[in-house]
Amino acid sequence: MVGLLCFVFTILASPFKSKILLEAENTALRHQLIVLRRQVRGRVRLTNNDHLLFVRLYRWFPSILKVLTIIRPETLIGWHRVGFRRYWRWKSRSRGGRPQIEADLRALIRRINIENSLWRAPRIHGELLKLGIEVAQWTVAKYMVKRRGPPSQRWRTFLRNHAPEIAARDLVLAPRGIRKSR
Repeated sequence: MVGLLCFVFTILASPFKSKILLEAENTALRHQLIVLRRQVRGRVRLTNNDHLLFVRLYRWFPSILKVLTIIRPETLIGWHRVGFRRYWRWKSRSRGGRPQIEADLRALIRRINIENSLWRAPRIHGELLKLGIEVAQWTVAKYMVKRRGPPSQRWRTFLRNHAPEIAARDLVLAPRGIRKSR
């Protein structure tokens, strides 16, 4: 009886759901049927593509947990969390290359740069070499404080300031010699 009431309620509520949500639920249901047809007997075996599809559907439409029957919702949420962890582990991996310089040397470069605002990378690089610290000039430039200069003049301002001269120059005609045609 309760199942019948739930079915009737679902049928009555379905026209009010968004079309894309209904399509997501249909996709989840169809894929579950495909997985079950693929199975001969025993436990349901899901491939990595099945995991990926269900996790992606869950990511976009969390309400599909209601229509899942071949896997438990907790399992799907666990797959999502594991995938999230793997993604960020991959994203923050070491990419090789030159090793980073120590934090105290980075702080020293920044302090020298702040205290001597007119010095640029070559000068700071030279001072560090005098102190016996061998580091590339490019590395010094990389860890310097980024200063922004005053904003440059916009095109409209340039035209407003120089329009009379531009117009005057465009109207001046220079006489040219007469060409002879051959």
